[in-house]
Amino acid sequence: MTATLNPYLADNFAPVQTEVTVDALPILGELPVELNGMFVRNGPNPQFPPLGRYHWFDGDGMLHGVHIQDGKASYRNRYIQTQGFERERQAGRSLFGGLLEPSQAGFKNVANTALVWHDDRLLALWEGGEPHAIAVPSLKTIGAQTFNGKLASPVTAHPKVDPVTGEMMFFGYSLAQPPYVKYSVVSAKGVLRTVPIDLPVGVMMHDFAITEHYTIFMDLPLTFRLERLQRGEPAFAFEHDRPSRFGILPRHGDNQTIRWFEASSCYVFHTLNAYEAGDDIVLIACRMSSTSVLGTTPGTHEGDNRGVGSDVPLLHRWRFNLKTGAVQEQTLDDRPCEFPRTNEQYLGRQTRYGYAGKTAPTEMPKFDGLLKFDLEYQSAQVHSFGTGRYGGEGVFVPRPGSTVEDDGWLMTFVHDEAQDTSELVIVSTQAMSAEPIARIQMPQRVPYGFHGTWVSLP
Repeated sequence: MTATLNPYLADNFAPVQTEVTVDALPILGELPVELNGMFVRNGPNPQFPPLGRYHWFDGDGMLHGVHIQDGKASYRNRYIQTQGFERERQAGRSLFGGLLEPSQAGFKNVANTALVWHDDRLLALWEGGEPHAIAVPSLKTIGAQTFNGKLASPVTAHPKVDPVTGEMMFFGYSLAQPPYVKYSVVSAKGVLRTVPIDLPVGVMMHDFAITEHYTIFMDLPLTFRLERLQRGEPAFAFEHDRPSRFGILPRHGDNQTIRWFEASSCYVFHTLNAYEAGDDIVLIACRMSSTSVLGTTPGTHEGDNRGVGSDVPLLHRWRFNLKTGAVQEQTLDDRPCEFPRTNEQYLGRQTRYGYAGKTAPTEMPKFDGLLKFDLEYQSAQVHSFGTGRYGGEGVFVPRPGSTVEDDGWLMTFVHDEAQDTSELVIVSTQAMSAEPIARIQMPQRVPYGFHGTWVSLP
């Protein structure tokens, strides 16, 4: 692909064009003998030069997977073969527009954002459409997952799977017409139930949270209004004078049982966790005072998610009291961070630890390290990737059989910009500042991407 002035098509944001399979990867350090499974990360990788202006969110989904078994590692990368991907491959060119410049053909489901394991299958996700089932470890696309034809909405990029019940919660949002949100619960065996949730206007709702008994929605002021579009203005805008609203409903509730709480205006891309504490519902997430992710702030680079100073995400805690309606907020750490993760064996329950990518002070959105937060003592430990080395989301992988919350590893791809090489870095979460326990050398460059997961295999 020809390089352009768009920074999201250059350097290590640029796509790779070759799908490869390589066994017996070089390993610096030693892999834990009990670590058997596959690390898979999703991300944008356009197969053809895009139409019009390119946003980082637009690229075709590509999976990069490292299969670890008996102390050895292999790598493969595969495009997610959505219907739109196949149409463009047959045409030999791009047919669909993107977020910044839609085309007459509309949008395609790129399935490029995240991954979830549920009901013994891996799903690749994009919040504007249905998930795609992926075979493991081959990473072959099986096809769209519609829950026996009952799926009636898009599926968020960040479903939540209850580690005890096996239920998966998700939502889909509509921008232009009500109901603006549809909320779904899928049983451990794939039985789907969906209910509408009323909002006053369409909003970009990327993530949400669950507790043991409740689900938390975020009605934040990144709104979509057709009247702006008719005036020749961007349809998306961050409305600074509009409060943030947090809707809390029982897990199997509906629009009649949701309760809304107002808080200061903000935007949240990703939640870390939520839990119940007496009469309080506690939510922890990476909060920004505003966002220009869709170019909604004048003067920002098209497609740039850095924006101005208020775009800086910080770990934040809200407490919503179900008896009094009171809301308390607190910033937990002053280090910019994103892509928060937790030990998902405890998702929806109170946890002491959380993890996130440490945002680098660079022009482009990059992570120069990983953070481990001690939420009890409001402290943090840092793992640095080193000079000129940038990574992604740190996926927590629990040590098999352990009952200690922070006993495990963080895995992420790291790119060395001077050498133009990539590796999978494995960091012990109980020795964050130490060198990685293992660094698996990749056979080709792995572009910066979005979210990943770990799938345990026999």
